[in-house]
This record gives sequence, C-alpha cells and structure tokens, in this order.
Amino acid sequence: MPDVGEGLTEAEILKWYVQPGDTVTDGQVVCEVETAKAAVELPIPFDGTVHALLFEEGTTVDVGQVIISVQTGAASEAPAAPVAAAAPAPAAEAQAPAEEPAPEGRQPVLVGYGVAQSSTKRRPRKAVPAAAGAPAPVAAAAPVAAPAPVLNGNGHAHALGERPLAKPPVRKLAKDLGIDLATVVPTGDGGVVTREDVHAAAAAALAPQAAAPAPAAAPVPAQAEAPARAAGAAPAEPGARETRVPVKGVRKVTAQAMVGSAFTAPHVTEFITFDITKTMKLVQELKDDPELAGLRINPLLLIAKAVLVAVRRNPDVNASWDEAAQEIVLKHYVNLGIAAATPRGLIVPNIKDAHAKSLPELSQALSELVATARDGKTSPADMQGGTLTITNVGVFGVDTGTPILNPGESAILAVGAIRLQPWVHKGKVKPRHVTTLALSFDHRLIDGELGSRFLADIAAVLENPRRLVTWQ
Repeated sequence: MPDVGEGLTEAEILKWYVQPGDTVTDGQVVCEVETAKAAVELPIPFDGTVHALLFEEGTTVDVGQVIISVQTGAASEAPAAPVAAAAPAPAAEAQAPAEEPAPEGRQPVLVGYGVAQSSTKRRPRKAVPAAAGAPAPVAAAAPVAAPAPVLNGNGHAHALGERPLAKPPVRKLAKDLGIDLATVVPTGDGGVVTREDVHAAAAAALAPQAAAPAPAAAPVPAQAEAPARAAGAAPAEPGARETRVPVKGVRKVTAQAMVGSAFTAPHVTEFITFDITKTMKLVQELKDDPELAGLRINPLLLIAKAVLVAVRRNPDVNASWDEAAQEIVLKHYVNLGIAAATPRGLIVPNIKDAHAKSLPELSQALSELVATARDGKTSPADMQGGTLTITNVGVFGVDTGTPILNPGESAILAVGAIRLQPWVHKGKVKPRHVTTLALSFDHRLIDGELGSRFLADIAAVLENPRRLVTWQ
C-alpha cells in the first residue's frame, strides 16, 4: 500500500480491477482505494503477470503492506516469489520459508511519488491468527481461464474482465446504477463506454427482473448496493431490527474532526432572516446575459461573492487559532470551503484564493468543485487550507441550522431555503423571497460585535446586490 501523502497511514481496498493470471502493463490502474480523504486509483509501475492479490476488497490495509505481487520477465525463474521486495504478507512467507529476502535496493512503488528504499526489517506487528490474517494468494486456488473476447459496437475486441475505458462521470453513473462496466458493450470512439451505454445496460438488467423473479446470472445486483457497501454495511436480513455499519474512511475522519471541533472551539451561532428578492432577480438577469453564457449562475454564487465582500469589510474574521504559539493568525487570503454531500460522506473542498477571483472565475471554480466532488475525485489537497466555509442546507428544504466549524477555520455560514413568504415591503405586505442565514464562529477569534457585523454585511449585500459594486 503506497503512501499517498497528507500523513495518511491506511487505506481501504474498494475494488480490484485485475485478478491472478491477468497481464498488466506499466501505468495500468490495478485497484481503487479509499483513504480518509478521498478515493484514489493506483497504477502498477511495471509490466508482468499478476501473481496474487493479498487482500480482499473491503479490507483496510496499513501503508507499506504488500497488497499485490506481480511476476515480471526478470523473475521468470522464480515465479513463486513476489516481485515487490517489501516484506511479504504472512501467506506469501508460508509458501517459501527457505527463501532469503531480496537485497535492499531501488524498489518500484504503486503510485507516482518516487521510489522507496525497501528494507527487510519491519516494525513489529501484532500476531494474527491464521484464520484472520491476510488471505492466501488467489493464484494458488486454481488456474485462471483465458477470458473470451467481446466485440463492442465499434468492432473493438476486448477480453471480458479487462478494465473498460470510461470517463470518471460515466464510472460514477455506473456505480450509482449498480452496473459492472466490464459487462457493458461500449459504442464510443476507441471502445469508450458512454453514458448512453450505461443507461442501456441498466435497462437491459431491469428487463429480466420484470419478466421473471429468477436470479440474474451476472453480478450486477451485488453492485446495486454500492452506497451501503462503500460504508461497510452488510445487506439487511428480512425482519432485521438493527444493522451495524463500520465507521471508516471519510465518515470516520469527519466524525473525529467534528468532535474535536465541537469540544475545542467555543461555538457561537447567530441568525438573520431577510428579503433576498433582488438577488433572485439578479440571478435571472445574469443567466440571460450573453457574456455569461455557459457559466453556472445560481444563488450560491452570489452568496459566495457576498461573503467575500463581507470579509473585505471585516478582515479580522478570516483567521485561525494557533494553540501551540498562543497566537491568532490573520489570513490575507480566502480559501472558501463549500460543504458537499457525496456517496462517501461529507467533504469540504475549498476554492483557493477565492478573494482574487472575478464573478465568472468564481462560477467556474464552483462548478469544477461540485463536479469533482460528485465524481468522488476530490484530492486531499483540495480539502486542505480552508479559512471559511459555506454549507447550503436550503437545497434539502431546511430553513436553518447551527453548523459546526470545519477544524482550523474561524466561521461557517449555513444558507437556508429561499421561499416566497408574506413580507412587509414599502409599507405593504407582499409575497417576497425570504431566507435565513446562520453563522457559527469561533468565539476565541471573533467576538459578538465582529460576528454580528460580518453576518449583517452578508445579508445587506444580498438584500441590495448593488453593494457588490459599491462596497468593493
């Protein structure tokens, strides 16, 4: 298991894309793993034949443990020994007890973080009973039959079981629909699987189920539970009263961070309800502007811009607390976090240097952030260094809430649902668009006066969006 950076010490194997006996080439992705930060695909750095997969899908593995062995041309005389020269797993050791470890030297790693100097000495590990240890190499069970070629819509032949070609959004769609991409007939150029191919496969999978209750032959239904399995949940038995879900990956780290934040930073939450009708009209006008064609224009974009204007007027809110030095660190930049709910749990990627972006640039950055998060491709670096966060609970029909600070940040703004409500406007009760903002902040950094002025400024900009210009 390679070190993917950011101080992470373990990762869960989500999916193997190869099996023992498969041929692999340099740079080919062999598995997908989930760290505490994000899902990462791991390529192999050499050519050869897969000898064994040492851990099953769903297993959490420490960084540095051998997870796969590959026989290369140089090792043809000793096919039983894993090519990876790091300490082999216990199952591999049992196969060749008389073998001496490979000498130290330059060793390949699974991802492009350079090479590691391997040693036969490892840190002591707890003894694990044979039944609970690493699984025996799959290659020892039975020889793998050569997969039959399948012809796709463009006449390209590929072997069933090979990793199909598809873009990340298409892979996400297939995962959500419970479709195994290896069973999909691609029609795109060069044998690429398209969104239409996935939808067609999903429709074909549902047709036999509607016609007869017989179990499907392909393993498609097993992947229909992808969200539950990603969280480690076992299928519920009929009549079961409880289901236990192991806490790991993104959800585990989020839970730890929220507990640490709630019991470290003294939270204060303030609320403001106001008329946002003029901002809603401006959103529509910007959507109709030809110069902004192709950009995603929505209320969140103008709310983000209002937050940046309010930070400029109240710069002391943009800070962090250094416990070790007992100092307040004032930030002269804004890395604006946007809370995003994904199948793997809540993540908060941030837009770097949002304060320096124009409205079109901010719109583009928001669109890319949301698309990347939905595809599960948010990198650890995208979630580091945030200063302030916006969480839009209004998309769920929620009016307001008391959000918990993202660790290391000074404030978080919850945006409630925007609704037509009776409102006094120019002395008369009229239907107006109304919303509620809730600002939670660290009272060590922001006192009541500063927090109140900051929240009031955000609302003032959204109540009268001309201030986006006059307050610059």
